[in-house]
Amino acid sequence: MRCDLLTLFPSAVEPYLTVGVLGRGIAAGVLDVRVHDLRKWAVNRYGQVDDEPYGGGPGMVLMPSAVVPAVRAVASAAATAPHVVLPDPRGRRFDDEVARELASYPNLLFVCGRYEGFDERVHELLRADEISLGDFVLSGGELAALSMLDAAARHVPGVVGDPASVAADSFTSRLLDHPVYTRPRSFEGLDVPEALLSGDHEAARRWRLRHAVRLTLLRRPDLLSGRWGELPEEVRRLAAAVASEEGLPWPPAEPAGTGTPSR
Repeated sequence: MRCDLLTLFPSAVEPYLTVGVLGRGIAAGVLDVRVHDLRKWAVNRYGQVDDEPYGGGPGMVLMPSAVVPAVRAVASAAATAPHVVLPDPRGRRFDDEVARELASYPNLLFVCGRYEGFDERVHELLRADEISLGDFVLSGGELAALSMLDAAARHVPGVVGDPASVAADSFTSRLLDHPVYTRPRSFEGLDVPEALLSGDHEAARRWRLRHAVRLTLLRRPDLLSGRWGELPEEVRRLAAAVASEEGLPWPPAEPAGTGTPSR
């Protein structure tokens, strides 16, 4: 998969691409990630890419005369037309399903905003996929773009060495991950659960699944709201039992509402 990132701050993006999952994927040739400096398409010799908003207001706005030509130039240099993504407060909310969707594209192009965002004509002309990382504000789109790329890259075959680790990740199964333990067996009076020490793989599997269900019901019941009918029968039985033990509603209620996604 190829991914282009268009940003005002290449130096903030490039170091992250050398480590971890992305670094390994790039080194293996599975990922081709290229970073482009938006100022290359500045509107004048002073490197200007932003200006004050018409009608007044705080901050600066990224100019369509810089952003749109930049996106078109980067897109035209790719072998296939990229799927253009704008990390944006008003976009659809990012989750593992969206990460899988992004991973299915052979070419992605992230356009990282800054300041007060993009001139509205950038949205109208590019018709990009606007995605919000969550209900909070970042200084720019770089962290959001890297987060989305990292999550999507894990679903690209060959990026993660053990595909089973991706399948077992939190959110992939709509359950939070189960608790994990390592040495020592006892630490400050807290012991590793016996089910994980018994050598009985089936007992360990059941323990992990039960505690994944319990954590999800206690901390993120919204992951199951409206979707419980899609869960495997074993998970539904466990969830009903855990909900009864903990005095929780089952099936979990739909969320009362959602906030406006932020950058």
